[in-house]
Amino acid sequence: MNSPYSLPEPPKFTADDWQRSRESGDYSPLLFEWYKFVSTLCNFFASIRPDSPAVRPLDRIHYAVLIGLLNRCARLMLSNVALSHEGLFGETTAIVDRCIFESCVKVCWLCQNSSADGFARFLADGLKTELELKEKIEKAVGARNGRALEIERRMLRSIAHYVESSGMSVADVEGSKKLPDMAAMIDSLGHDRLTYVVGQRIGSHHIHGTWPSLRMHYLEESADGLLMPRDHDCSTHVNQYVFVPLFVLDAMEHFSRFIFRAQEDVTPMIGLVESVRVEIEKINSEVVGSDFQKVEGV
Repeated sequence: MNSPYSLPEPPKFTADDWQRSRESGDYSPLLFEWYKFVSTLCNFFASIRPDSPAVRPLDRIHYAVLIGLLNRCARLMLSNVALSHEGLFGETTAIVDRCIFESCVKVCWLCQNSSADGFARFLADGLKTELELKEKIEKAVGARNGRALEIERRMLRSIAHYVESSGMSVADVEGSKKLPDMAAMIDSLGHDRLTYVVGQRIGSHHIHGTWPSLRMHYLEESADGLLMPRDHDCSTHVNQYVFVPLFVLDAMEHFSRFIFRAQEDVTPMIGLVESVRVEIEKINSEVVGSDFQKVEGV
């Protein structure tokens, strides 16, 4: 990977590269390279230090939340690169993509709302589960007249560390309002319901193993009409190399607008993001071809 402190080099394609994709109808090799590039670019954005002169004063925990989410996107994208480069593990990359999508939405929502309350709600959303576990452990220890198992001591220390590192008290966590669900976040960002359905609901098929997921990735019809386990031959769908990078670019754009002091620092970063978006959409326009032409009588 490129150094996180230097901009990665964008992919370059020859006329032959384009011709091969046009003749085969397979644009995955081109989009795969842009997918890789966006992952390294996201790593670059996540590595911008909060003490940079261009970055405005921000709460250190809030900043850590944002770069943590961006780093999560970058690393999960790189995991998908490793998984999919030989045309396998499409069932797994679909699961990972759903995780990336959710992190992107949260980055955009936190940056757009830009309030301490939003970050507190995000932090508390995870910590409330930890506190519930703490309560269960303490109840079990109490039933033994205060004798704690070593594993319980480790777990309690871990929970205390998570709470302390968040900058919130137990009372803060317990009193925090619930984080909006993904549908509400996506709506507040100006996307229509389709974005939620495709990114979240359809993506959830792969997380939860619903019937559409089983039928797509794990079952196939045998010669005698029985549904049997599918072989290990699922590739990553070409649309995954489009949809996910575009959302990660959105997250980087929101992050840039949120953290930088001056418009003169924001403008080149947004220009960079937009130039990548244009290249991906240019390839995707050839992928979809006539898909969106109106069919007569429909």
